Formats: sequence, structure tokens, C-alpha cells
Amino acid sequence: MSAVLAEASAAHAALTNRNKVALVLLGTGVVGGAFLKLLCTPVAGRLHLVGAANSRKQQTDAVQLAARDLRDRLKREGAARDDTALFSALDTHDAALKVIVDATASAELASRHADWLSRGYHVVTANKSLAGGQLSGWRALQAARAAGGRYGDAATVGAGLPVLSTLRRLCDCGDSLLTLEGVFSGSLSYLFNHYDGSRPFSVLLREARKLGYTEPDPRADLSGEDVARKLLILARNAGFALGSDEVVVESLVPETLRDVSTETFLERLEELDEPLAALHEAARARGQVLRFLARINQRGRARVGLTEVPPTHPAARLYGTDNQFALTTTRYHTQPLVIQGPGAGPEVTAQALLGDILSLG
Repeated sequence: MSAVLAEASAAHAALTNRNKVALVLLGTGVVGGAFLKLLCTPVAGRLHLVGAANSRKQQTDAVQLAARDLRDRLKREGAARDDTALFSALDTHDAALKVIVDATASAELASRHADWLSRGYHVVTANKSLAGGQLSGWRALQAARAAGGRYGDAATVGAGLPVLSTLRRLCDCGDSLLTLEGVFSGSLSYLFNHYDGSRPFSVLLREARKLGYTEPDPRADLSGEDVARKLLILARNAGFALGSDEVVVESLVPETLRDVSTETFLERLEELDEPLAALHEAARARGQVLRFLARINQRGRARVGLTEVPPTHPAARLYGTDNQFALTTTRYHTQPLVIQGPGAGPEVTAQALLGDILSLG
């Protein structure tokens, strides 16, 4: 009987271990902090955080990791960053699934995603720098994924809206993307949904920054580069082998403000007002409104920038931080397939990270 019980106990332990997921979280900023809160919910019961790190410090102690104020603690205490020790905690855990969660915007960390996948880890990320960066990085990522690593990237586009999953499903069914157009930035959506010329653009921008809708340095949004990365991710998933230099990006940041410090830029926001007021008035005179659109056509020509659209255009009827993705395909040809919803916010982005992790096993 004891042998039978031992065998049953071993089988139960093996099953339990197969259901466990061990995590290392890189980045405990706004999105990472929201993700930590989700780990305290019942749905995350089988997820085990074995390491967490910000840009300077990290923690692998189980008691410290379980603290509700882990994010704040890491700002003032913890061991110095040492990825060897961080990933050792992942390797020694008995969970069958081992996941690295990248909740940063670090290009250096993103450049290591393919290597992590090739080493047997799963990677779940909100970081667009690899998939939306140089074409060589995208190809390295695809090769690593083909070797068996799972790459959760729902949070890289649309703050978790089912855009990438829908596009991939269509392509897997033999459909082909003909054109894609939309508003891919929650911050730029908010700005131009509210900008009607009655108040200076700089005032609205400061309000959006205070609400947390923009990056701490709003040039990350206004430059259009973040939108371009999202467009590249979508285009590449649809089969367009586009290089980052093949997207025409029209920045809203004047050349005189592109290389100054963040503090100086924030002090000189009023320099944005006159050019944008002129563009708004010109559009209004033609019965149009301004929206910051991303577009790619079936020949692979891609553009990101401010565009005049009629009030009847779908992008002219967005609210708040809504994103919108209009996909015209060989089968959705008469009328595009439109995916729309909130495109900014740490909670929905963190939820996308959690959803990708839970789908692993």
C-alpha cells in the first residue's frame, strides 16, 4: 500500500509541477506595478514570482517578493542587478513553465529576447523594441520562436486589444492583409480627440501627461516612433518584410526641440502651439479634422503621421484614449474588419501580459 501511495503522491507532485508557472519580472514601473497587483488576484494562483527587478536593484527572496509594497521596496533596497542570480532563481524552481516577463521599454533587454527563447525560457512582453525594431532582430526572434519558445506579445500593440491574435488567425486561415489603417497610440488619440483649437496644444499636452496618458518625456509619443514600431509589428506578422527605415514617420516635434533635455522640452512646450494651430485651422477650413494615423497598403508602403480626415471617418469618432485598427483583407474586402477600444493604461496592458502567461499552459 505504501508503494501505491508513494506512486500516487509522486504522480500528484508531477501534475502539480506541470501546472506551476515560475516568473521573473523585469521592470516594476507603471505597467510592472500594475502586473504585480494582478499577481495577487485568484486567477494568478498558480503563478510563482521568483524574481523581480528594476533598472538598478532586484529581489529573489520569497518573503520580500510576497510583500504588497514590493515595487516601492525595490526603489530603496535589494541586491544590485545580477541577471545570473536572477535567472538562477528561475532555473532552480520546480515549475515546468519558466517565464521572463519584460515590462520595460529597454532596447538592450529586448535584444536578448531571442537568446532567452533559445535557452528554453518563455518570454512575455510589452516591449516593442525587438519585434518593431531592425528587421534583423525580427528575423532572429522568428528563428528562436520556431525552435519552440513561446513569445507572448499581445501587450505590444493596442494595450492588449485582440489585434495581433486576430491578424494571425486570419493569416493562418489563408487570408491576406491588403491595407491597414488606424490610430495606434492612446496618447495621440486622446490629444487629437480633444484638440479643437479652443485651447493651446501645449495646455492639453500637459494635462495628458499629468493624467499619465503620455510618456514622462512626451516626445516618445509625439515623434511617431512608437506608432511606427507598432505598425512594423503588425506588418511583419502579416508577412511584410519591412525594415524600420521603410516607414515614413512624420514627427510632431520641431527639430529645435528634438535634442534638448526632457526638462528643457517641457519648459518649451508652447513652441508646439503655433504650428499645430495652423494645421488645425487649415483642416477646419476644408471641413476636416486632424488625426494621427498609421497606414500600410498592399504594396508595403507605410506611413505614420498627422492626417486630415472628414468628420465621417472612423478615426474622427473615437473617444478618450481609443485605439482603432481597420484591416482590409482578401476576405474582409467590401468593408474592413475594425478592432477598437482603450489603447492606453497600465491596467489593460498588465492584463495582456497576464493573459499571455496564462495561455502558456
